[in-house]
Amino acid sequence: MKQATNKNRKSKEANVPALKRKEYEQKLRKLHVELVRLQEWVKCEGKKVCVIFEGRDGAGKGGVIKAMTERVSPRVFRVVALAAPTEREKSQMYVQRYLPHLPSGGEIVIFDRSWYNRAGVERVMGFCTEDQAKRFLRQVPAVEKTIVESGIILLKYWLEVSPEEQTSRLTARIDDKRKIWKLSQMDLDSYTRWDDYTRARDDMFQATDTAWAPWFIARSDNKRQARLNIIAHLLSSIPYKKVPRVNVSLPKRNVARSKPLRASLRIVPEADG
Repeated sequence: MKQATNKNRKSKEANVPALKRKEYEQKLRKLHVELVRLQEWVKCEGKKVCVIFEGRDGAGKGGVIKAMTERVSPRVFRVVALAAPTEREKSQMYVQRYLPHLPSGGEIVIFDRSWYNRAGVERVMGFCTEDQAKRFLRQVPAVEKTIVESGIILLKYWLEVSPEEQTSRLTARIDDKRKIWKLSQMDLDSYTRWDDYTRARDDMFQATDTAWAPWFIARSDNKRQARLNIIAHLLSSIPYKKVPRVNVSLPKRNVARSKPLRASLRIVPEADG
């Protein structure tokens, strides 16, 4: 299968060439500055922000999260990616294992997949019954209303990828030893069920796209543009303000004459090229 390159890949929806790396990095740098300002505002004001990322396998959720968090503090921007539930967790109320991860004051929590697993992968792959999935869809709007009314800013993003682009990305995971860990047996099993996931997605939107917690759809065939779009949208959705900071400069210090390390210490050797 011929795989599109980043250089030639185009956004199928907008028919716009992928951003060149230099232009992308320049735009991302400006957004990183704003994310730091958002971080300082959240800390200063004790705000609580929860961001959910959902989408099919290969839609680019991990890339967006990495771009969003690479220049901020992990103590403020906290990423939650839960493993499969334990037997104990399976016996709990479904959303119970997610609730302890919701943000406290001064935190931004990012869910790399969330309680919406029940509406997607669990429903499609048979890990829950149809009755359980439908009950979840009826109940979750009320849960999210409670979350929002508690003072949490809740943003829900769905990354929409085309079948052709998904195939290209999953194929790349097979061919690249750095990415093979991203391709599980679950991904392979899910790959054949595109239409089932489409129906599950549409049911999810119908039931859970509410006034207090709407879904925002990001087309993600053009990965770099999608990252910029989502970060810019997130920043525009939160009424943060620049927090005044005292100008910082390094104080003077005295350093004694350099003293060599003891010969008995173990020095990390230079790596081969």
